[in-house]
Amino acid sequence: MGKKTSMVDLSTEDKIKEAARKVFTSKGYAATRTRDIAEEAGINLALLNYYFRSKEKLFEIIMAEKMFKLFNVLAPVIDDPKTTLEKKVETIVVNYIDLLRENPDLPLFVLSEIRTNPQRFSEQLRVGPLLQNSALVKQLKEKRPDLNPLHFVITLLGMTVFPFIMKPVVFDALPNNAKVFDTLVQERKKLIPAWIKAILKAK
Repeated sequence: MGKKTSMVDLSTEDKIKEAARKVFTSKGYAATRTRDIAEEAGINLALLNYYFRSKEKLFEIIMAEKMFKLFNVLAPVIDDPKTTLEKKVETIVVNYIDLLRENPDLPLFVLSEIRTNPQRFSEQLRVGPLLQNSALVKQLKEKRPDLNPLHFVITLLGMTVFPFIMKPVVFDALPNNAKVFDTLVQERKKLIPAWIKAILKAK
Protein backbone atom coordinates (compact mmCIF):
# COMPACT_ATOMS: atom_id res chain seq x y z
CA MET A 1 0.00 0.00 0.00
CA GLY A 2 1.44 3.39 -0.96
CA LYS A 3 2.38 6.18 1.43
CA LYS A 4 -0.61 8.37 2.22
CA THR A 5 0.14 12.03 1.51
CA SER A 6 -0.82 14.49 4.22
CA MET A 7 -0.66 18.28 4.49
CA VAL A 8 2.53 17.82 6.53
CA ASP A 9 4.04 15.69 3.74
CA LEU A 10 3.23 18.34 1.13
CA SER A 11 4.66 21.09 3.33
CA THR A 12 7.88 19.13 3.90
CA GLU A 13 8.27 18.33 0.20
CA ASP A 14 7.77 21.97 -0.75
CA LYS A 15 10.25 23.06 1.91
CA ILE A 16 12.87 20.64 0.57
CA LYS A 17 12.28 21.69 -3.04
CA GLU A 18 12.53 25.39 -2.18
CA ALA A 19 15.78 24.75 -0.29
CA ALA A 20 17.11 22.73 -3.23
CA ARG A 21 16.33 25.57 -5.66
CA LYS A 22 18.33 28.00 -3.53
CA VAL A 23 21.33 25.71 -3.05
CA PHE A 24 21.47 24.47 -6.63
CA THR A 25 21.28 28.08 -7.85
CA SER A 26 24.07 29.32 -5.59
CA LYS A 27 26.41 26.29 -5.76
CA GLY A 28 25.48 24.42 -8.92
CA TYR A 29 24.68 20.73 -9.10
CA ALA A 30 28.21 19.35 -8.77
CA ALA A 31 29.14 21.36 -5.65
CA THR A 32 25.85 20.76 -3.85
CA ARG A 33 25.62 18.06 -1.18
CA THR A 34 22.35 16.60 0.08
CA ARG A 35 23.49 17.75 3.51
CA ASP A 36 23.56 21.37 2.22
CA ILE A 37 19.94 21.06 1.11
CA ALA A 38 18.86 19.47 4.38
CA GLU A 39 20.51 22.26 6.37
CA GLU A 40 18.87 24.93 4.19
CA ALA A 41 15.48 23.25 4.66
CA GLY A 42 16.00 22.91 8.42
CA ILE A 43 15.51 19.13 8.41
CA ASN A 44 17.73 16.13 9.00
CA LEU A 45 19.39 14.23 6.17
CA ALA A 46 17.38 11.07 6.77
CA LEU A 47 14.11 12.93 6.20
CA LEU A 48 15.38 14.43 2.94
CA ASN A 49 16.44 10.98 1.72
CA TYR A 50 13.02 9.61 2.73
CA TYR A 51 11.29 12.03 0.37
CA PHE A 52 13.71 12.23 -2.54
CA ARG A 53 16.28 9.41 -2.08
CA SER A 54 19.10 11.15 -3.99
CA LYS A 55 20.46 14.52 -5.01
CA GLU A 56 20.10 13.53 -8.67
CA LYS A 57 16.41 12.70 -8.29
CA LEU A 58 15.72 15.98 -6.52
CA PHE A 59 17.65 17.93 -9.14
CA GLU A 60 15.73 16.26 -11.96
CA ILE A 61 12.43 17.36 -10.37
CA ILE A 62 13.61 20.96 -9.86
CA MET A 63 15.11 21.11 -13.34
CA ALA A 64 11.95 19.71 -14.95
CA GLU A 65 9.78 22.30 -13.18
CA LYS A 66 12.00 25.18 -14.30
CA MET A 67 12.35 23.93 -17.87
CA PHE A 68 8.57 23.47 -18.03
CA LYS A 69 8.13 27.12 -17.07
CA LEU A 70 10.60 28.29 -19.71
CA PHE A 71 9.20 26.02 -22.40
CA ASN A 72 5.61 27.01 -21.72
CA VAL A 73 6.46 30.68 -22.18
CA LEU A 74 8.43 30.17 -25.39
CA ALA A 75 6.94 27.30 -27.40
CA PRO A 76 3.32 28.42 -27.97
CA VAL A 77 4.43 31.91 -29.00
CA ILE A 78 7.22 31.18 -31.46
CA ASP A 79 5.32 28.44 -33.27
CA ASP A 80 2.08 30.35 -33.80
CA PRO A 81 1.71 31.04 -37.55
CA LYS A 82 -1.23 33.38 -37.00
CA THR A 83 0.63 36.14 -35.14
CA THR A 84 3.05 38.62 -36.71
CA LEU A 85 6.75 38.69 -35.93
CA GLU A 86 6.28 41.97 -34.07
CA LYS A 87 3.48 40.50 -31.94
CA LYS A 88 5.63 37.48 -31.14
CA VAL A 89 8.41 39.75 -29.88
CA GLU A 90 6.00 41.71 -27.68
CA THR A 91 4.51 38.53 -26.21
CA ILE A 92 7.86 36.87 -25.55
CA VAL A 93 9.21 39.97 -23.80
CA VAL A 94 6.14 40.49 -21.61
CA ASN A 95 5.79 36.80 -20.72
CA TYR A 96 9.47 36.34 -19.95
CA ILE A 97 9.71 39.46 -17.81
CA ASP A 98 6.63 38.39 -15.85
CA LEU A 99 8.05 34.88 -15.45
CA LEU A 100 11.41 36.19 -14.21
CA ARG A 101 9.78 38.65 -11.81
CA GLU A 102 7.97 35.69 -10.25
CA ASN A 103 11.07 33.43 -10.38
CA PRO A 104 14.09 35.71 -9.89
CA ASP A 105 16.43 32.77 -9.26
CA LEU A 106 15.65 31.19 -12.63
CA PRO A 107 18.33 32.93 -14.79
CA LEU A 108 21.16 32.07 -12.37
CA PHE A 109 19.88 28.50 -12.03
CA VAL A 110 19.87 28.08 -15.81
CA LEU A 111 23.33 29.68 -16.19
CA SER A 112 24.72 27.41 -13.49
CA GLU A 113 23.34 24.35 -15.24
CA ILE A 114 24.59 25.48 -18.67
CA ARG A 115 28.08 25.96 -17.20
CA THR A 116 28.25 22.68 -15.30
CA ASN A 117 26.23 20.35 -17.53
CA PRO A 118 25.37 21.85 -20.94
CA GLN A 119 24.41 18.49 -22.43
CA ARG A 120 21.76 17.79 -19.79
CA PHE A 121 20.36 21.32 -20.19
CA SER A 122 20.19 20.95 -23.97
CA GLU A 123 18.42 17.60 -23.70
CA GLN A 124 15.90 19.00 -21.21
CA LEU A 125 14.93 22.13 -23.12
CA ARG A 126 15.57 21.19 -26.79
CA VAL A 127 15.39 24.81 -27.92
CA GLY A 128 17.42 24.25 -31.11
CA PRO A 129 14.95 22.01 -32.96
CA LEU A 130 12.03 24.07 -31.67
CA LEU A 131 13.48 27.33 -33.02
CA GLN A 132 14.74 25.90 -36.29
CA ASN A 133 11.28 24.78 -37.39
CA SER A 134 9.29 27.59 -35.80
CA ALA A 135 6.96 30.13 -37.39
CA LEU A 136 9.09 32.86 -35.81
CA VAL A 137 12.23 31.84 -37.73
CA LYS A 138 10.27 31.50 -40.98
CA GLN A 139 8.85 35.00 -40.57
CA LEU A 140 12.26 36.39 -39.68
CA LYS A 141 13.84 34.85 -42.80
CA GLU A 142 11.11 36.39 -44.94
CA LYS A 143 11.58 39.83 -43.37
CA ARG A 144 15.38 39.79 -43.15
CA PRO A 145 16.87 36.99 -45.28
CA ASP A 146 20.30 38.56 -44.77
CA LEU A 147 20.12 38.19 -40.98
CA ASN A 148 21.15 35.03 -39.17
CA PRO A 149 18.15 34.16 -36.93
CA LEU A 150 20.52 33.38 -34.07
CA HIS A 151 21.49 37.05 -33.86
CA PHE A 152 17.82 37.91 -33.44
CA VAL A 153 17.17 35.25 -30.75
CA ILE A 154 20.33 36.02 -28.76
CA THR A 155 19.66 39.76 -28.85
CA LEU A 156 16.01 39.39 -27.86
CA LEU A 157 16.65 37.02 -24.95
CA GLY A 158 19.75 38.92 -23.85
CA MET A 159 17.83 42.20 -23.62
CA THR A 160 15.10 40.47 -21.62
CA VAL A 161 17.08 38.23 -19.27
CA PHE A 162 20.33 40.13 -18.62
CA PRO A 163 18.86 42.78 -16.25
CA PHE A 164 17.77 39.96 -13.92
CA ILE A 165 21.28 38.49 -13.95
CA MET A 166 22.82 41.88 -13.20
CA LYS A 167 20.34 42.82 -10.49
CA PRO A 168 22.57 41.83 -7.52
CA VAL A 169 25.47 43.83 -8.98
CA VAL A 170 23.74 46.98 -10.22
CA PHE A 171 20.53 47.41 -8.28
CA ASP A 172 20.81 45.84 -4.84
CA ALA A 173 23.04 48.65 -3.55
CA LEU A 174 20.58 51.37 -4.59
CA PRO A 175 17.98 52.93 -2.27
CA ASN A 176 14.51 51.47 -2.88
CA ASN A 177 16.24 48.93 -5.13
CA ALA A 178 13.24 46.60 -5.48
CA LYS A 179 10.97 49.40 -6.68
CA VAL A 180 13.64 50.87 -8.98
CA PHE A 181 14.34 47.49 -10.55
CA ASP A 182 10.69 46.61 -11.00
CA THR A 183 9.99 49.97 -12.67
CA LEU A 184 12.92 49.42 -15.02
CA VAL A 185 11.90 45.95 -16.14
CA GLN A 186 8.30 47.05 -16.60
CA GLU A 187 9.54 49.87 -18.87
CA ARG A 188 11.53 47.33 -20.87
CA LYS A 189 8.29 45.59 -21.88
CA LYS A 190 7.75 48.49 -24.29
CA LEU A 191 11.37 49.46 -24.97
CA ILE A 192 12.66 46.05 -26.08
CA PRO A 193 10.06 45.52 -28.84
CA ALA A 194 10.80 49.06 -30.07
CA TRP A 195 14.55 48.34 -30.14
CA ILE A 196 14.01 45.02 -31.93
CA LYS A 197 11.78 46.71 -34.49
CA ALA A 198 14.54 49.25 -35.18
CA ILE A 199 17.10 46.45 -35.58
CA LEU A 200 14.88 44.64 -38.08
CA LYS A 201 14.50 47.83 -40.12
CA ALA A 202 18.22 48.65 -40.16
CA LYS A 203 20.21 47.39 -43.14
